[in-house]
Amino acid sequence: MNIAGLQKFTMVDFPGLIAATVFTRGCTFSCPFCHNPELVLPEKFIPLLDNDEVMAFFEKRKKQLKGVCITGGEPTLQKDLPEFIQKLKEMGYKIKLDTNGTNPEMLEILIKSGNIDYIAMDIKSQLSKYDKVTNSKNQVSNVKKSIDLIMNSGIDYEFRTTVCHPIHTVTDFEEVGQLIQGVKRYYIQNFVQSKHIDEHQKFKSFSDQELSSAKRTMKKYIKEVEIR
Repeated sequence: MNIAGLQKFTMVDFPGLIAATVFTRGCTFSCPFCHNPELVLPEKFIPLLDNDEVMAFFEKRKKQLKGVCITGGEPTLQKDLPEFIQKLKEMGYKIKLDTNGTNPEMLEILIKSGNIDYIAMDIKSQLSKYDKVTNSKNQVSNVKKSIDLIMNSGIDYEFRTTVCHPIHTVTDFEEVGQLIQGVKRYYIQNFVQSKHIDEHQKFKSFSDQELSSAKRTMKKYIKEVEIR
């Protein structure tokens, strides 16, 4: 496992559980507004953590922590992710997986293993803008497959979109709603100013009015929609 970070305590990353968060290195996307360039860009990679030390931490804290969030980067790029999760499950942890949906093959393996308790998938934009927003190619079909896998997995889940100008507009959400119509839960996350991949571009958060408008659009397609 290429583990580049460990947040030892969180009460917000795993709904309803006190947890820790593991950050994996490497991603299939390079979204310009991504706030974790050190996990995505090879020239900004930070040193990896020792896997044995990470597992020793979880062994030590298994009476205090209840869950482990695995995020990135894109965790499903890690070939030994199923084995890593299995070890955590044997310690008694519940597992939350964050994914961008570009590796449905690994996602299916993890779902079938029965070791995943919660999945959060990022919807970067409507499909017509995906390649441009993510600086990637030929991932739309994978994204659609992953959406279907998650919706039919029987596992608790959420979908979410981080929004900012000039990447997104309020009108984008009509297509986003059509893409994930009928999902259980969806969150609109407003962009927060911090470091990001494209240092030459300025990004701006949505206004409260724009967030409310986007929420109204999504409510036509999804029952549970929230802004966070």
